Amino acid sequence: MSGCSYTVAEIVEFLGIEFSDDATLCLKSIATLDSAGADQLSFFHNPKYAEKLSRSTAGAVLVTAEYADQVQGVALVVSNPYLAYARCTALFNNTADAEASIDVSACVAESAKIHESAQLGPNVVVGANAVIAKSVVIAANTVIGDRCVVGEGCQILANVTLYPDVKLGQRCRIHSGAVLGADGFGFANEQGRWVKIHQLGGVSIGDDVEIGAGTTIDRGALDDTEIGNGVILDNQIQIAHNVVIGENTAIAGCTAVAGSTRIGKNCTIAGACGITGHLEIADGTHVTAMTLVSKSISKAGAYSSGTVAEPHHQWKKNVVRFRQLDDISRRVKKLESIVKQQNSKGQSE
Repeated sequence: MSGCSYTVAEIVEFLGIEFSDDATLCLKSIATLDSAGADQLSFFHNPKYAEKLSRSTAGAVLVTAEYADQVQGVALVVSNPYLAYARCTALFNNTADAEASIDVSACVAESAKIHESAQLGPNVVVGANAVIAKSVVIAANTVIGDRCVVGEGCQILANVTLYPDVKLGQRCRIHSGAVLGADGFGFANEQGRWVKIHQLGGVSIGDDVEIGAGTTIDRGALDDTEIGNGVILDNQIQIAHNVVIGENTAIAGCTAVAGSTRIGKNCTIAGACGITGHLEIADGTHVTAMTLVSKSISKAGAYSSGTVAEPHHQWKKNVVRFRQLDDISRRVKKLESIVKQQNSKGQSE
């Protein structure tokens, strides 16, 4: 990675931290504590890995002051090593800077507006009246539908599909296979026959949003489906029509959110969750993995459902007990009523 080397001095300046020792050491890449060598940067943020820190051969380590004396190489003292590591990844990212160009195989509608600094890869399709802003990169085989707007600095990777009327804010990153703006699952039933409700809204994505590979966001039925600024969506997530997701919320892979649900700001939704439709989820809510949310959440906090893995024979017994809960509840209420009557009778005597 000869093109991505930095001295300790340059990293110190980039992070804005104090450092008084020799800062001439050149660091060529970032690596884990286990694998890092003398010309690599690493980081330590979890005390349970303290043993790895003391024996790591990393040239420099991002670390808190508490553990600085355990670093064999250069200790770069920061308040949050994981955050500092996240920032440093931008320095060592070996993705080449995009050069303005439109591949000869791209198909661009005459009415589309493409900024001169944009890059369109092989077989990219841009529909009528679409707008591609400054410094946008669109990779091979991606389709940008009619009337779409792609904001400044967006990166759209290979094989992404933007249906018509999708709007991206600035600096969004859309990973391969994502589909934005497909029809929502809207049908009316007429005597057993499904009548399609044509989806007339669009999709509106804020600034600094990242959308993972294979994730789908459906267009709204009438109003737009809305994703707020700073939202991060993992791979293979389903966002149904007219969902609204507040700023800086993070959703992990394989979660599905049904139509017209509103998720607040700064929420975290773990993997494989199911959120039913027409709900309200409060700002700052955390939903743990594989939770089914079937009622609105009005107060921030952590919420869970489901059961953890256990031996199969024990699970079978518990399933039987779950089925008995309703009957047990009725019996308990009946016993409570009898006890209450007896107490009342005793007091009267």
